[in-house]
This record gives sequence, C-alpha cells and structure tokens, in this order.
Amino acid sequence: MSSKKRGTEKLPPSRFDPIQREAWWEDRNLDPNEDPSPSTHFYWEDSKSILTRNKSPDIPFEASINPYRGCEHGCIYCFARPNHSYVDLSPGLDFETKIFVKKNPAELLIEELRKKKESVSPITIGTATDPYQPGERIYKNTRSILEVLLEFKQPAAIITKSSLIQRDLDLLSKLGKLGLIKVLFSITTLDKELWSKLEPRAPAPGKRMETIKSLTDVGVPTGVLFAPVIPFINDSEMESVLETAANLGAESAGMVFLRLPLEVAPLFEDWLSRHYPLKKEKVLRVISEARGGKLYDAKWGERMKGKGDYAELLQKRFSLSVQRFGLNRRSQLRTDLFSVPYQYVKKKKDQEDFLPGLFSEP
Repeated sequence: MSSKKRGTEKLPPSRFDPIQREAWWEDRNLDPNEDPSPSTHFYWEDSKSILTRNKSPDIPFEASINPYRGCEHGCIYCFARPNHSYVDLSPGLDFETKIFVKKNPAELLIEELRKKKESVSPITIGTATDPYQPGERIYKNTRSILEVLLEFKQPAAIITKSSLIQRDLDLLSKLGKLGLIKVLFSITTLDKELWSKLEPRAPAPGKRMETIKSLTDVGVPTGVLFAPVIPFINDSEMESVLETAANLGAESAGMVFLRLPLEVAPLFEDWLSRHYPLKKEKVLRVISEARGGKLYDAKWGERMKGKGDYAELLQKRFSLSVQRFGLNRRSQLRTDLFSVPYQYVKKKKDQEDFLPGLFSEP
C-alpha cells in the first residue's frame, strides 16, 4: 500500500479515548496501484478568541494565531498532532484528513485589537499548523488575518513551509515596507525522495527555496528553520539547507531537534519501520540519549535542543553555519505604528478616549 499521499495510515486512539480504531482499508486486498488515501474533510470551529497566549520561557513570542486545527501536509514528525486528541480524534490520520477551520478569524482579531492602546507584541502565525496548508486556497483565513494586521499596523511573524504564501505578496510587501512582517520557512530536507516520505503533501523543497527569493525580492525579511533535525535521516543536510537559503536572501536561521510528544512517538516509530527499518534502532537510540533516556522530554530549555554529546555537536555545527553564511541578521519588527482604525472604535466613550475633544462643545 502506497504511503505517498499521507504521512500515516494509522489511527491510534487519542490519550483520552480508550477505543482502538483501524483504518477501513487495512483488511482489504487492494490493487497496488489504487490510492487508499481518504479525502480531506473540513469542519467549522467556533472560537471565542483567535489569539493564544504563551507563557513558556523558551518560546520567543507571547501571542500566536493558528487559523486551522490539523494540517493536511501530513508531516509525520509534527509535534501538534496530539492536539487532535482534544476533539476526540486520532493524532494519526485524522490529524491530516479532518481539518477544523476557525470561523470569522478576521472579526475575532479586530475585536482583540480594537481594545488596545498599543500593539500586541508581534503575533506569530502558524505555531501549531501551517497557515498556508492546502485548505487556505479555499477559506483564505490567513489572508483575512493579514488584511487586519495591515489595517491596525500590528506586527507579526509567519511560520510556513508552503509556496502558497506567494498569493499574498501584495499584502506582505506592504507590511514588509512598514517593518511589520517577517516570514520563517521550515525546510527539513533538499532531498526529494526523503521529502516525499517525510512531508507528503507539503510543497517540494525547491518550491520553498524559490518562495524565499520571491519574498525577499519584494522586501519581506525571511529566515530559515532547519526543523526538525532527525539523527541519521536529515542531520547531514544542515549546512546545505542553510547555505542555499542564505544565497536566496534568508537573513536568519533557527534549528529544532526532533520532538516526539505523546502520540507522535509511536507514529514516528512506525514510519521508521516502513521507510528506514535498517536505521530505526540507531535513530531511536540517539534520540533517547539526547532526551535523557526517553523519546521525549518536555522540560523547558531542553525540549527544542536536547542534551548530551549529539545535541551539543548539532548546536556547534549550527552556530558555525550561522556565522559562515551570514544568517545572524534578525530584523526587528516595529511596534510604534499601531493604531485603531476609526471605523472599529464602536462606542462613543471609546471614541472620546481615542480622539479627545471630538465630541466636546466648541
């Protein structure tokens, strides 16, 4: 059975669900040329707020927006897969095929920002799932958010691995000229064969690199995230990924060691068994050594980097590469341009506070 179209065919139960389910095609005698992948289904999700606040000391942002829950890209390593457990769905195949679309994200963001006297600290878009996954072509949640950011002059950063972001170059170029936006591209490999196994529905690495250039050409600062680093799978590509991105205009870089929280660990083990059975034991051993004897340790300060000899070597290689390729230029986003457009100042009292004297007698 081909795994080309989806990251996994497994349907492990969520940690809150004791019922074990199996994919319906696992017991069928399929034609080897038949594609068993189920179609993607979208569901509306009501939210009281579009902003998520972060208090983790090892994450460099205070507020984030995820326009979708779940991600069709199907990256097997995605640390956000366990979030589907909160809606009683599997972090496996359900995460890739049952996507929740946040309703009215622009209106929710307007409601958050119109109460402010100054900008929220830069908002990061796409921390759990890709804001430019395929469903964005239909629902345009991310584009509607960018339109609001531009109206309010609210700074933001975007994390994506999708070339679909080029659709919004008109808005991004305006935000870029004002110093209000930067885009971080997640690039895990330049190898097409590995990409097709690791990130089956994400744009090819070459398309992502082309998109870095497209953004920098219109004045949008970009960075590259070599993430996640997987021992003996993609770790040897670090320097080539960073150098290629730098040559195309990326100004900064980040790196994250593979994270396997909760239900992600067995999914990743199954993926290794299917695609790299001869490497499996060695890969898991190094991950365990870097995680204090476990496949994952959520401890702040260590969860992104790991610890021990292997993790330290990665950090040294990364630091040297950043210096070598000039990826240590981090654009500071402006926070002094923020203003609430008058049409969003709804109440008379708010309007009086916003424009003192406007309603006073002459």
